Amino acid sequence: MSTRPAPTLHDPALCRALTRRLEDLLQRMATPRLRFMEVCGTHTVAIFRGGLRALLPEGVTHLTGPGCPVCVTDDSEVAAFLKLAEQPGVILATFGDLMRVPGPDGLSLKHAQAAGARISVIYSPLDALSLAAAHPQDLVIFLGVGFETTAPATAATILTAEQRGIDNFAVCTCHKLVPPALAALLADAENGIDAFLLPGHVSTVLGPAPYEFIARDWSRPAIIAGFEPADILDGLCRMAAQYVDGNIRVENAYPRAVGEDGNPRARSVVDQVFQVCDASWRGLGRLADSGLALRPSYSRFDALDRLGIRPPAVRPIPGCRCGDVLRGRLAPDACPLFGTACTPSSPVGPCMVSTEGSCAAQYNYGV
Repeated sequence: MSTRPAPTLHDPALCRALTRRLEDLLQRMATPRLRFMEVCGTHTVAIFRGGLRALLPEGVTHLTGPGCPVCVTDDSEVAAFLKLAEQPGVILATFGDLMRVPGPDGLSLKHAQAAGARISVIYSPLDALSLAAAHPQDLVIFLGVGFETTAPATAATILTAEQRGIDNFAVCTCHKLVPPALAALLADAENGIDAFLLPGHVSTVLGPAPYEFIARDWSRPAIIAGFEPADILDGLCRMAAQYVDGNIRVENAYPRAVGEDGNPRARSVVDQVFQVCDASWRGLGRLADSGLALRPSYSRFDALDRLGIRPPAVRPIPGCRCGDVLRGRLAPDACPLFGTACTPSSPVGPCMVSTEGSCAAQYNYGV
């Protein structure tokens, strides 16, 4: 009996076989072209780190999309964070990636902290609640960014604060919803998107149904995929196969993590605490029904309302092309600042700051 191990998703031989299949499918397409966009920061990093761009056949183009939650946080929201940091008796609680995102005049939360603002880096919204319990004389504000993946934890933390009677806790909510962003990208004819590699993590919450409009209204394949090299190459093969057989649809190629109904319990918690609202996205502008605001019954946890602060109108960062990168209009290394004025150690824009940013991924892993 052979002792050779079974192929895994890391197996180079499997990846080569999938690449050959993709080449064959591409030649069978009416137009041998496939411009696909990923909309997940983990996919972005996986594609660059795995060297998959170098494996793609001629005619297959990878477009980076608005899948990094820190990157899509709008300039006005960053300015609001900085305004909150100035308030007396306030402690900001944030994930680490937000600390270095440049705002107006190139200032970041890291600069605010150096100037005396009280800012704590945390790993969970519940850490912010513990911070509030330990500092009852201060108002602890959690900076809530991210997509459908992180919104349930924010909602659950607000419910916990209510149950425990912790009144010195608030949230600056900047959560955003992925499907409306995909609709906006499809409406932009300049992108020329042929297919979407859908986000695996977001889809564990949503399931496939919210993406059906991509195939139904826009006749574009949409594949939910995992994050290993073979997952991604298999997703690309499925896109090309749909064009060959003419059956355009949403496919769940990640059933080991994504159920057909997603996670109803997580969605229920979000719906209890939040309501859909318009939201501002870096690169995409103001999109209808693409964000989450606290319901009136939980408005006392709204940090901006509590302190009477509104996100100010600000000018874009001079020279930064992150918005174009997030829309798929510009490759990261086509930005004039890439690798010169803008590097991970001295970032000008958020796409070079975040560990999931496309500029940082190409800088660290690109050829």
